[in-house]
Amino acid sequence: MKFDDFLLSFIPLFVAIDIIGTAPIYLGLTEQFEKKEKRRLVVQAVITAFVLAMIFIATGKVILDFMGITLNDFRIGGGLVLLILSINDLVFASDESRKPQGTIGIVPLGIPLIMGPAALTTILVLVNNNGILPTVLSVFINLIIVFFVLYYAEKLVDLIGESGAKAFAKVASLFLAAIAVMMIRVGILEVIKELK
Repeated sequence: MKFDDFLLSFIPLFVAIDIIGTAPIYLGLTEQFEKKEKRRLVVQAVITAFVLAMIFIATGKVILDFMGITLNDFRIGGGLVLLILSINDLVFASDESRKPQGTIGIVPLGIPLIMGPAALTTILVLVNNNGILPTVLSVFINLIIVFFVLYYAEKLVDLIGESGAKAFAKVASLFLAAIAVMMIRVGILEVIKELK
């Protein structure tokens, strides 16, 4: 495995997960819990996200093949979804609109806060572009980062401030929009090549 393949897997997934932007939401969702319960929820959320990512890495391509969806179809469709999500975060989203509804635990912390549509779409494209090993390694390291960021979320937000966390979330959304446009462009160009 080349280090470049790992970096090309790690960076888009880090941007898609957007854990720095998610940390204030996590704090809002768990503010009524004791520290011990918060730590239990972090472990549960990270395990949930890891299991879902591994299932998606193992079966995502098979499911697409079964449904007759090509990777380029998924690139274009997934890119459009990522673009809409990133534009929504950049232009319209407030803290309240980004908070998922439901009970705390596996949902919504593990899914969709950590492993949401953006991360899953990115994972499927990364497996095809860079291979399974770099993608699995990037998922693992990203989720270690997620664990520590959420575990120490209160200290992190105190350090960079709530406005700093919001600014980071906006920058991450901008990068996500750029990645989405790249996915759409590559998908369209590949479809055009297939038609020739």
